[in-house]
Amino acid sequence: MRRRLLVLGGAIFLAIGGTIGEEIINSSDQLCAATAKTSFADDVMPILVGHCFSCHQPGGQGNEKSGLDLSSYEGVMKGTKSGKMVIPGDPESSNLMWLLDWRGAPETHMPLGKKKLSTCDRDAIRAWIREGAKNN
Repeated sequence: MRRRLLVLGGAIFLAIGGTIGEEIINSSDQLCAATAKTSFADDVMPILVGHCFSCHQPGGQGNEKSGLDLSSYEGVMKGTKSGKMVIPGDPESSNLMWLLDWRGAPETHMPLGKKKLSTCDRDAIRAWIREGAKNN
């Protein structure tokens, strides 16, 4: 009887250990790289180019509708026809984060019609804004 309990306990231990190990492996792509200082050129612009640029560039659908041009630092800081998108030092009040975090109605979720940006991408943009939204 004792031997059966030991075997059963060992099997349970291996099952739990395997599940935890699998979760660690599967969630590792969600780990964000830590940076000392966030760079617009190196950290933020690649995200914008990869996810936003197709619509929010001169002549793009998003640019025509809102006036937001994400093809340059100047365009990001200029904002939309309705106002600023970025408030340096205050990511939670910045409309850009409001849209990227999907805090509004579905028709305002950006990127429009695509999946939500990863937590790491949104956190990189948030860090850049928190650090003053500099052209660095």
